[in-house]
Amino acid sequence: MKTLTKFPTEPLQCWPKAKELRLKYYQNYAQAHERSGLRWTGGAWAFDAIPAGLGDDVYPLTGEPYGASIAHDQKLALECMEATERAGFARDLCSYMRNYWGSILLNKYAFGGPFPKPDFIWQAHICCSHAKWYQVASQLEGGAPIFCVDVSVGPYESLTKQKLDYLVTQMHEGIEWLERVTGRRYDDERLIEAVYNECRSTSLWAEVCCLNKTIPAPLDEKTMYSLYVLCTLHKSHKEIADFYEELRDEIKDKIARGISASEYEQCRVITDTQPPWAFLDVFRYLQNTYGCVSIGSLYTFGLCGIFEVKENGEWGPRTTPQQKGIKIKSRDEALRVLADWNLSRPEWQHFYSHQLKSEMLMRIVREWKVDGVLLHFNRGCEGLSLGIAENRLALQKAGIPVTPFEGNMGDCREFDKARTLTRVDAFMESLGVKKL
Repeated sequence: MKTLTKFPTEPLQCWPKAKELRLKYYQNYAQAHERSGLRWTGGAWAFDAIPAGLGDDVYPLTGEPYGASIAHDQKLALECMEATERAGFARDLCSYMRNYWGSILLNKYAFGGPFPKPDFIWQAHICCSHAKWYQVASQLEGGAPIFCVDVSVGPYESLTKQKLDYLVTQMHEGIEWLERVTGRRYDDERLIEAVYNECRSTSLWAEVCCLNKTIPAPLDEKTMYSLYVLCTLHKSHKEIADFYEELRDEIKDKIARGISASEYEQCRVITDTQPPWAFLDVFRYLQNTYGCVSIGSLYTFGLCGIFEVKENGEWGPRTTPQQKGIKIKSRDEALRVLADWNLSRPEWQHFYSHQLKSEMLMRIVREWKVDGVLLHFNRGCEGLSLGIAENRLALQKAGIPVTPFEGNMGDCREFDKARTLTRVDAFMESLGVKKL
């Protein structure tokens, strides 16, 4: 058992700004037509730098963060789930998707007022649900035009020129489609600026995650949920990239002054995928009862953070085109940078092999000095839970303490809090961690 040391803590100074940016994002989408702007919807992994070429008054609504926002509100989530079930959709489908569809069916926007209909749908497909999600959404929303980019070309380690060309060709076709359905002329300079911003924001978030290798950790996972989400909303926007720079600097300052995320850090754990959003107080139970800090997860790190292996063999933030002195001069160059950058995303890798996910989890355990892993057997996400039983076995074989817990990221009916806390207690006991 580790020595019980009390660390100084303090609130994040940029926390109010993070909340302000998130609310502004959802308000901008709802009010876009009042400003003669355009609204589009798609996934958090859609290439949002590309619609940026249509103008500064084009506002997105990314579906997964929106579905998570609904999930956090148990009353609204239950209404949305029941609406989709009444419409004939099965309960074993993606729970984010069901929350999103339910919001449309109820004509209820989670941030007030009726659900704002999009002018077009712009999506990327890697998960089994992605394209179908928005095909149904288009039908429910009165036939909004839809374009979906297939990004399933295999893991980044096996990327070839032909695979990259396949993706870039679709992007070029998508821009032509955007011009047709919006009647706007496309601006390549705006695209180039958006690509630079996306690289900057996703690299900066990866850098923030790497700063959490410090003991004691300056951030805990529950707090990180409110920070990483900005990258899932509008990663190519300058305001978001600027915010992550401010956050990075503040975390560096906290580390220099010995400021911790938690008063006590007896134990460091990670999770793997989306949490049960209606029950985030489980993380506070870990901290307040055991001084156990979840320092992040493959999900919070790799959903939008872009990493690379550095000279010391460890993960670090991927070097951006700006840092390399690369000057993007054309549409095609911008799209190639954008495609290559996104294909290296950690969370895309394990759609192809559970072994790749296991290797990334073990890397995080090693480099972030983690004592144990909590695996969420998440019935709400088929894609990111793929191969999770094999992940558990691989961690056990490597001698890493691991415990599973069952639940659903977006459907509160499928999470047993009392049972989960009992499992947490047993896991802490197995690690030799005493209650505070």
